[in-house]
Amino acid sequence: MNTTVEELLSQKERKFNAKELALLAAYFRSVMFDTLHTRGTGHWGGAASSAELTTCLYFNRLTIKSDDPQWEDRDRVVLSKGHASINLYTMLAHRGFFPIEELSTFRTLNTRLQGHPCMKTLPGVDMSTGALGHGLSIGLGMALAARQSGKQYWTYVISGEGCLNEGQSWEALMSAAKFKPGHFVLMIDYNKVQLDGTTDEIMPLEPLADKLKAFGWNVAEKAYDGNNTEEVLESFAWMDSDNQWPKAVIYNTVKGKGVSFTEGKNTWHGAVIDDDSYTKGMLELNADIEKKEASL
Repeated sequence: MNTTVEELLSQKERKFNAKELALLAAYFRSVMFDTLHTRGTGHWGGAASSAELTTCLYFNRLTIKSDDPQWEDRDRVVLSKGHASINLYTMLAHRGFFPIEELSTFRTLNTRLQGHPCMKTLPGVDMSTGALGHGLSIGLGMALAARQSGKQYWTYVISGEGCLNEGQSWEALMSAAKFKPGHFVLMIDYNKVQLDGTTDEIMPLEPLADKLKAFGWNVAEKAYDGNNTEEVLESFAWMDSDNQWPKAVIYNTVKGKGVSFTEGKNTWHGAVIDDDSYTKGMLELNADIEKKEASL
């Protein structure tokens, strides 16, 4: 009998393997698509591209307690690309930080699930984000605070190209290379598409790995496939491989991943998912879920 999503989520406190994580990521992507269609607002492209990254973090990697969101020794996650908040909300809800039913209130006034995450109102959000470029500076502060207080928690910053277009990110890169806090990781969701076009059209970042190395970071020699859970787990093993800090990992991903007509399209950065697109897209997303269930 095939393992179902419901069976996996009933065991959410354990670490899942690559195939299980692939199934969860496919399911979470469908939840995001459904929520954004229902609400008629939000950012699909960048939320979809990072589904495997966040699924692997929240269901394999992080040391956290959903019943104690402010636990001092918890790992920290800063979603620097805060407009992809539906991704973070979906992870936190299914990890047990708040009721899954609350996802239906996304981007509704006076609710806890605003367009950009707010640490003051929603359990599990470590930092309010949205102003692109701030995340890396904030994460650096968290990592330095860990060292100052003798804590061993990890700090992960999830960044997109828009964040790296901002000068503040490069100031933070220089500062982190100087102070070298441990357990500090930059995870780059490199989908190469932004709101108004491709990254190459807007502000080219290549050679990105060489630039990060030149700024004094320990950069993974391989750019991992960020939509492949086996490779994401491989990147986690690399993070644990030595004590040269800070570390940066580039993940090649696909904007709008999972729905063929949204993949790689800047027009789907934040477009409304209309009824026709929803019907066609859910057929593809559900087929992917069924395929991954059958593989377990």
